[in-house]
Amino acid sequence: MQLAMQARKDYDFVLRSARWAEDNGLSAFALPDHYLARGSEPERPGYDHLVHLAGLARETDTIELVCMVAPVLFRHPAVLYKMGVTIDEMSGGRLTLGVGAGWLEEEFTMYGLPYPDTGERFDMLEEAMEYLRNAIDPGAQGFEGEHYRLAEFDPHPHPENLRLLIGGGGKVKTPRIAGKFADEYNIYSCPPDSYREKAATARKHARAAGRDPDSILFSAASPAIAAKKESDYRALLEKLADLTGQTTEHIEETYEERGYPHGSGSRPAEMLAALEEAGCQRFYAQAFAAEVDEYEMIFEAYRG
Repeated sequence: MQLAMQARKDYDFVLRSARWAEDNGLSAFALPDHYLARGSEPERPGYDHLVHLAGLARETDTIELVCMVAPVLFRHPAVLYKMGVTIDEMSGGRLTLGVGAGWLEEEFTMYGLPYPDTGERFDMLEEAMEYLRNAIDPGAQGFEGEHYRLAEFDPHPHPENLRLLIGGGGKVKTPRIAGKFADEYNIYSCPPDSYREKAATARKHARAAGRDPDSILFSAASPAIAAKKESDYRALLEKLADLTGQTTEHIEETYEERGYPHGSGSRPAEMLAALEEAGCQRFYAQAFAAEVDEYEMIFEAYRG
């Protein structure tokens, strides 16, 4: 299984994190796209991480850069496409552009952005993915939907290797959209049987759309709370509890229920192996509670 990571904070921090990931052989480095860092706490800085990814495009050399994921409500698909093509050019074809329906209602409410109901947001997401697919693939295909329209022309410049990602935990709409349009489907970490079911649904929809299911990279992500030593694991757990305002007991209960790879000793690697057996090919460790000097400890546990 490929190992990757996701981080956030100011640009100096994400740059140091990305360089660590590149120097230590990780397959990809991802940033989230939120205007609030955590719930409705505006004192915690939330940056535009697509701009950060443009900086990383010039300050890293080989690692894949991943936006995971940009809510379609933040930017029209034309803006997402042009930002994606531009970062693709700046990075030498190393960008994966993730798009989602948006879920953190507070960031839309607090910034005065529209936040339609779930059904409309997913309709917009599906249209946006088809719009982006048609814009990226050479030709004059065009697109006409209820929310978005792309004229029948061949947009230039053509990207070198711009890939599309969709992520989420749904069992119906998300895997259908992923199967039809995505190059990578990030199924948020869940018990292996559930992961296998969602992946199978995406593969079915890929075949129905005339796509090769094996062309889709299946990935997962969850918070990076893992260490070989129990004391190190407990320290990370305490930091996450302080960051989120939850108790350590609640966090552990939630992670057990949802199947997030976590813990001490051999357990994180064993949980990853079970996800791999269910079809997961890449795992993003979300190192939101860790400092750069703790990354080696975390990935040692995941590698087993």
